[in-house]
Amino acid sequence: MRARQTIAAVLVLPWAAAWAAQPNYPTKPLHMLVGFTPGGTIDVIGRIVAQKLSELLGQSVVMENRPGAGANVAAEAAAKASPDGYTLLDVNPGLAVSASAYRHLKYDAVKDLAPVSELAVSPHVLIVHPSLPVRSVADLIALARAHPGQLNFASAGAGNSDHLAGELFKSMAHIDIVHVPYKGGVQAASDVANGEVAMYFPGLSTAWLLTKSGKVRALAVTTAKRTPFEPDWPTLAEAGLPGYEHVLWAAVFTTAGTPKDIIARLNAEIQKALAMPEVRDRMKTLGAEPTGSTPEQLGAMLKSEIEKYGKLVRTIGLRID
Repeated sequence: MRARQTIAAVLVLPWAAAWAAQPNYPTKPLHMLVGFTPGGTIDVIGRIVAQKLSELLGQSVVMENRPGAGANVAAEAAAKASPDGYTLLDVNPGLAVSASAYRHLKYDAVKDLAPVSELAVSPHVLIVHPSLPVRSVADLIALARAHPGQLNFASAGAGNSDHLAGELFKSMAHIDIVHVPYKGGVQAASDVANGEVAMYFPGLSTAWLLTKSGKVRALAVTTAKRTPFEPDWPTLAEAGLPGYEHVLWAAVFTTAGTPKDIIARLNAEIQKALAMPEVRDRMKTLGAEPTGSTPEQLGAMLKSEIEKYGKLVRTIGLRID
């Protein structure tokens, strides 16, 4: 598990005094782009933070959902926006996956985007439709091996975080299951609940909703340790795949070239928002742990994630046109 800084540790930033260089920012509404349909974990986390940022900055922060191409539609738009701090990008690990999985990206995540802050972390959850005759990860692996190519798994889009959770499961379990990409997590979850798709790796909040209604069965979480929100759910590593770990993180970036004092202002206000009890309580309802970070920490984390998922992409031969 990656080492993380607590929110308290990043509230006081040595370079925050740079705000004074542009005391009037912001003078108009900001736009936070998210590459997924409304209602998913990353979208909701972004909305929670955007609401508080609006209050702290004195300007509206408008959420814009631009789903498609594994969130690359939104990422490309943010990368090509004016470097003035008025366009933000709310993303998950799919940003790191895309760097090696997509053949023809029109932006470079490291060169064209500027890190602002990590927001939160959460596990994905392996869920299956109740019609599958499985009660554990071991049962599922055995079923998949007995019927190669006949079971499928959904994702919110090719190259997205939930897609890589499934691909990592497929690779480590040595099974043949078929990927079914959707344009968003809501439809993916709906089709698993309806029995159209056998399994899915949604965020914890979606898994909660579907398991409590009895529409799916949860088998395991993707993090290295059990989530405190559902301590009875085993990890995939415990359930038969030692070494399996995949963390769903949410983070905010802006356009490269944005003045450092503006990034410092955005970062400091995000840390304030994440420290608010009401924000932390709302995050808990999603099964997400608020984290926060400095821009430098987020930048280093992105590079590490690109390297990590690049190895997986090459191992499984994942290429997306």
